[in-house]
Amino acid sequence: MKKFYLKRYLVYNTSFVEMVFPLDNPNPIRKRYEDYIRFFCSAVAVSSAAFLTNPIDVVKVRIQLDNALSENKNIFANRKYKGLVRGVSLIVREEGFKGLYKGVVPSVLRDGTYSTLRLGSYEPAKNFLGASSVYAPLWKKLLAGAIVGGISSAICNPTDVVKIRMQAEGALQIGEKPRYNSTFSAFRDILKTEGVRGLWKGVVPTVIRASILTASQIPTYDHTKCLVLRNNIMDDGLRLHFVASMFSGLVTAFMTNPVDVIKTRIMSENVVANKSLVYVSTTACFAKILKSEGVLGFYKGFMPNWMRLGPHTVITFLIFERLRYAFGLKPL
Repeated sequence: MKKFYLKRYLVYNTSFVEMVFPLDNPNPIRKRYEDYIRFFCSAVAVSSAAFLTNPIDVVKVRIQLDNALSENKNIFANRKYKGLVRGVSLIVREEGFKGLYKGVVPSVLRDGTYSTLRLGSYEPAKNFLGASSVYAPLWKKLLAGAIVGGISSAICNPTDVVKIRMQAEGALQIGEKPRYNSTFSAFRDILKTEGVRGLWKGVVPTVIRASILTASQIPTYDHTKCLVLRNNIMDDGLRLHFVASMFSGLVTAFMTNPVDVIKTRIMSENVVANKSLVYVSTTACFAKILKSEGVLGFYKGFMPNWMRLGPHTVITFLIFERLRYAFGLKPL
């Protein structure tokens, strides 16, 4: 009975929204605040997804840094984190459950800014390029996604640097101090030791990754929905949103994993006096990984990456679409 009333409330009860944002007004208040509502829906959706999938993200970062630059090109040799399930088990055993939520504050902060900007800006960018129709070509959606993804990630790069560094830190030895005491002390310490440039470390692979990610994630979801609706395979609803989200997550993980590995390696490395950097640039990092670990090195952490992006995409779009419906906005 409770589920019935909850469903009724979520799907049908829009009286308050109707009162504030009337549907039948030819020039409604709703239109004036539509952008703010869309960004609010984006923020709630991506922040929720970031919090819920943080444990998988921690394992992914650890695997991508594990056995780095192996001499024998065998990325499976001498690994500490042997897959997603065993990685989770090891972190819980050594660091407790809180180890799975390392970096959760900068993670939520990052998605609450970067992902809010890219998801909230995608629609206006798509409409600007003339891709608002269900029959719009895919390339226009890909272009819109690449543009908003690249710009958003460049703005929010500092939160990504802090997130990765905090997630990369494993169990501490007796007497060993953590790399950073808190999220805000991390920002302060990086500024103090590495300057402003330290917060934008790895911005090139970040922008490349974000452009590829947004171009493959949101347009894939959007276009999959359009194809399904166009061919009358499913009606627009939760089932279609779930199917489109999971497919979008798979495509995104495959396309972004190589750049994600490079980004993680560069960002996790901090500047130490009188010590040369291992990865001096994006191209140097690419060359070193290819030489030492082979092509498979770029697909380290693929399963946790997909297992994060899949649920992350599903949670994001399900919440995003339901909130849009509750506020009377049409689906993406």
